Amino acid sequence: MNHVDQRSFRSSDAGAGSAIGGRHPTPSIRRTGRYRGRIDWSIFHTLNGSLRGDDSAQDAAEIYNAWAIFALVAVAALTWFLARPGGSLRSKLAAASAGISAVVALLVNAVLGDLWYHPRPFADHPKQTVLLVHHGSDNSFPSDHASVAFAVAFAVLIFHRRLGILLLAAAVGVGLDRIFVGVHYPIDVLTSVFVGLGAALVVSFPGRPYVAWLVRLVSRLTDPVVLAVRRRAGR
Repeated sequence: MNHVDQRSFRSSDAGAGSAIGGRHPTPSIRRTGRYRGRIDWSIFHTLNGSLRGDDSAQDAAEIYNAWAIFALVAVAALTWFLARPGGSLRSKLAAASAGISAVVALLVNAVLGDLWYHPRPFADHPKQTVLLVHHGSDNSFPSDHASVAFAVAFAVLIFHRRLGILLLAAAVGVGLDRIFVGVHYPIDVLTSVFVGLGAALVVSFPGRPYVAWLVRLVSRLTDPVVLAVRRRAGR
């Protein structure tokens, strides 16, 4: 499949991040911001540009972008059914914490997005970006896909180390792929790592009593069904 650099639409809000609280940043802040922006663009250009002219790699990036996040979330959700009805709540806590952490991460992203506007790479550099998916030129910061992926992976990691490591590797792939397909800068993805980690830690530790209460409540509905399915499968 041949891909070309797609035309972009420059947002009229692209400069919204140049002022903080209605005040223009000082020269030193502007210099620091420009330096950080150059590094961010350089890393993005290296990764995204590596797919230019490589149809197989582009197709792989598109497929991973379309399905990886759903597969990751589905695997985390299925950990609920690893728990024996009436037994340890660990697997159920992993599944519930993963789902709640994802929601918390999205809420944090909404707040961060209001605090800082970051144009999409294809809006900033339409002729130099290899854009592989259709996407609106809205705020790029942070990445919702990456925040959800890392929140889910870190939450599962807290309860199931081996499975969590696998999901964390998949989450890294989700984050990198958002750069490869041309819709996020590295700073967007890096911020999402910390958003996901923070959400998972808050939900899994100080929030654990509330999650455990919810798990016990939902288990009253799911345990009889799971037990019946297991008995039927064991015949």
